Amino acid sequence: MLGRPCSRLFRVTLAAATLLRPEQCTQPLASRPAPCSRSWAPGFLKCVLGVLKMEMTEMTGVSLKRGSHAIEDNGSLAPAEEAKRQKVSESCLTKSQDGLENNSTPSCEHAPGRPEAVSAGKSINSSDAQLEEEEEEEEDGFLEEGDVEEEAESFADMMKHGLTELDVGITKFVSSHQGFSGILKERYSDFVVHEIGKDGRISHLDDLSVPVDEEDPSEDIFTVLTAEEKQRLEELQLFVNKETSVAIEVVEDTKEKRTVIHQAIKSLFPGLETKTEDREGKKYIVAYHAAGKKALAKVRTTADPRKHSWPKSRGSYCHFVLYKENKDTMDAINVLSKYLRVKPNIFSYMGTKDKRAITVQEIAVLKITAQRLAHLNKCLMNFRLGNFSYQKHPLKLGELQGNHFTVVLRNITGTDDQVQQAMNSLKEIGFINYYGMQRFGTTAVPTYQVGRAILQNSWAEVMDLILKPRSGAEKGYLVKCREEWAKTKDPAAALRKLPVRRCVEGQLLRGLSKYGMKNIVSAFGIIPRNNRLMYIHSYQSYVWNNMVSKRIEEYGLKPVPGDLVLKGATATYIEEEDVNNYSIHDVVMPLPGFDVIYPKHKISEAYREMLTADNLDIDNMRHKIRDYSLSGAYRKIIIRPQNVSWEVVAYDDPKIPLFNTDVDNLEGKPPPVFASEGKYRALKMDFSLPPSTYATMAIREVLKMDTSIKNQTQLNTTWLR
Repeated sequence: MLGRPCSRLFRVTLAAATLLRPEQCTQPLASRPAPCSRSWAPGFLKCVLGVLKMEMTEMTGVSLKRGSHAIEDNGSLAPAEEAKRQKVSESCLTKSQDGLENNSTPSCEHAPGRPEAVSAGKSINSSDAQLEEEEEEEEDGFLEEGDVEEEAESFADMMKHGLTELDVGITKFVSSHQGFSGILKERYSDFVVHEIGKDGRISHLDDLSVPVDEEDPSEDIFTVLTAEEKQRLEELQLFVNKETSVAIEVVEDTKEKRTVIHQAIKSLFPGLETKTEDREGKKYIVAYHAAGKKALAKVRTTADPRKHSWPKSRGSYCHFVLYKENKDTMDAINVLSKYLRVKPNIFSYMGTKDKRAITVQEIAVLKITAQRLAHLNKCLMNFRLGNFSYQKHPLKLGELQGNHFTVVLRNITGTDDQVQQAMNSLKEIGFINYYGMQRFGTTAVPTYQVGRAILQNSWAEVMDLILKPRSGAEKGYLVKCREEWAKTKDPAAALRKLPVRRCVEGQLLRGLSKYGMKNIVSAFGIIPRNNRLMYIHSYQSYVWNNMVSKRIEEYGLKPVPGDLVLKGATATYIEEEDVNNYSIHDVVMPLPGFDVIYPKHKISEAYREMLTADNLDIDNMRHKIRDYSLSGAYRKIIIRPQNVSWEVVAYDDPKIPLFNTDVDNLEGKPPPVFASEGKYRALKMDFSLPPSTYATMAIREVLKMDTSIKNQTQLNTTWLR
């Protein structure tokens, strides 16, 4: 498994809020079932923020018990460009076991809009590069059994201050069936996402073969260089030391051997040239930079990632299917780029995928051979690359049609009739297209409050909301940083408390140190653009959720005159005589902005009242800083999933997988066989959703219960006490 053990607090968090089934709540710790190696290892227990880091169509990992009303607190998303370290097999390493690992713990979520393509490749300036060298990993300790009660209770107390679904406008259901309990994401392998491409095909990893190409170098390029030689070459490539060249002795001096070494250096270390030299009767391959740092910079740009030849008859982009476990898309690409020794921005993709899941999606990379990509299958854990092809074009964000989900809800309590009613309702009616809790952060300071302050041009409040101490689940070093800030208001002193400085708090503090406390706008601008926009998108989502709840409360599940529908990309009103031509599935509602229209009924005034209460002018959503001007958008209020199917299965062992993954099928594993009866029952669901919709909200509708971490934590603390 990937990752390192997380802190005591966060391991207990997961035990309390994620893992227990209802009947386990009264068992002593010693008597609980042992975790399975696949999904309960240290990588699984990374930390609660990591577990909750998901994209728009992501679900929370929580034990779902029946509650009295809908409340939630969900995890925040780390910035895309944060570097990650990953444990890999020794055959691929050049520097110990050093990869990339996301160490940031920002109190914010993923940018809701289209993310820039792995911004790590383009947002790091020279000072950032120096900062990377200064960053250290925080070492998290293992959980000791004696600490369980104290730590768990403190987490439960902290989560009392978290957000609820009610806080962000999630209040309604569309169906009338009786809800039931189930465990959501007991294992990350219970949640599988397959991307649906623009042609409507569902991406699957089912072919690991490499396209035959006579111009590709031999496989020997991956083994001809020693680990020490690879390290020296990498240091030369990146100008780590003052060496101007690296000489490698050709021990078995044959033309074939020299050719392989030349190919290995040029293929594995873009930017280096090679030549053969005679020195004291021995042959050496000498690697060097043809024209210094400028040549390296040119070689590693998006437009020209490799100086070396690329066959003209071959498409410039190698497309492949990426299968990954328990890692989000951008972190995965950072890992791939690390081991290919290229910038992350030569990769492209159609959408980001969840972290706590198994996901399958298409990726494209510029002028990297399928042979090199396939070699990573021998090196990286919890990744698999396949279905290689060469194409003329990259992939573009948003080109996908959606995602297909396979979800297992374990230990369900519903009867077969209840399950049948719930799933039929999901298939025929759908669910309210709410923005899920992960849109709003995990602490007592939700991201929409920061967004509101930005729109109000209240920059001192923006700074305070991001940096002030707050209740909620956070890393210890972040708590200390906030305490230092509250005590001293000294950005440099607070920054020294952060071992990982590329979180939002660290970036803002660095900006304040650079620009001063009187120029908060410029200091805030140091934060990557997507993360800044995330705050105002969060506010838009907050308004939309509240307004759609009011719309359904006021008018129910039927279109009415004054509702909005889309004709192409243009919103138009439903007129009295046209009402029967539309269904509730056609109705859209606006996210507030300067380029949208509002319904012609009571909800229009509700929008105005809500924004006026927040000291915002609905008629003037332009901001004096262009980035923060909201144009608005339209969003369907009800989503009906496609390709819905389900089955209820019985099982005895909570550790066994209940369906095969693509890798299982490649390895020839037989599908699981279920008995007619067992200790537990699980609901296995398959359904497809369009982009920018939340699977969490679909599951909420099926179970008829809340998805909040706050609520689930309070329900699950009984056993800890």
